[in-house]
Amino acid sequence: MTLPQRAFLLGPTASGKTEVGIELALRLDAEILSMDSMLVYRGMDVGTAKPDAAARARVPHHLMDLVAPSEEFSAARWVEEAQRVESEVTARGRRVLYVGGTALYLKALLHGLAPRAAPAEVRAALAEELAAPGGDERLRAELERVDPEAARRIHRNDRRRLLRALEHHRAFGRPWSEDRAAWPEGGRLGEPAVALWWPRDLLHERIHRRFRAMVEAGLLDEIRRILATGGFGPTAARAIGYRQLLPHVQEGEDLETCLIRAERATRVLVRRQTTWLRSFPDLRILPCDADDCPSGIAERAYGVLGEANQPPHGNWP
Repeated sequence: MTLPQRAFLLGPTASGKTEVGIELALRLDAEILSMDSMLVYRGMDVGTAKPDAAARARVPHHLMDLVAPSEEFSAARWVEEAQRVESEVTARGRRVLYVGGTALYLKALLHGLAPRAAPAEVRAALAEELAAPGGDERLRAELERVDPEAARRIHRNDRRRLLRALEHHRAFGRPWSEDRAAWPEGGRLGEPAVALWWPRDLLHERIHRRFRAMVEAGLLDEIRRILATGGFGPTAARAIGYRQLLPHVQEGEDLETCLIRAERATRVLVRRQTTWLRSFPDLRILPCDADDCPSGIAERAYGVLGEANQPPHGNWP
């Protein structure tokens, strides 16, 4: 069996990557590098299902607790940190296991980001236009005119990406959809990677139980602590779970209603993540079911990663 120096464990939210990742890292003699855009925030522990002290004692974890929730944290900065930590881990003679589901982080690590950022004055002007009456409709119409592909891909409620696409076009005169870094070789990852897959009904049930368990574990108090110590910045405030429960904490909105919104938002995210994962022809799929345990899934993942020449393994159901 030939094991890779670095590998990737992927999968949608609530698929059990944290537990499986620990078991897989032990088998690989690897340290874990988190590839989750919300685990970088200190204090956002319960709502992100961040590995606890016991988990970190079993396997070293990196790229977590890097900034306060009030701070912004870019994909470019994450890549810098990931490359530094990966070099340190490999220098110690250990393997590296990236665990997570943030598509932009994976893309930035393997194939880079679009190098140019729009000037601050362009971003400020667009933000002002968006805030004006009818701003959403006017900017959406502009995007449909100058970058139809981006308009097709960006959800009508996704203001952040709407602004990103328009600021790129206004600053550089080119469609954002054309200048975004593309996956080479027909979308192949080009890295040893496995993805966890659960039947939809089982994954939805895991999502339901997960949010109830988070509330029991103190998620509401965690939100209150963050609000009292600097609050949420624009990126952290978009974290699923926190965003939907803030109206309950701040305004007294019905908790069950907020939890249902959080579950619904998570299911939408899972669909996007699954569509993204399906796009990689060289990604090996590990089907999971209710009888599986993390160690058993990890054992199968270990076997797949050790296969000669890393052939594709399994198909999406």
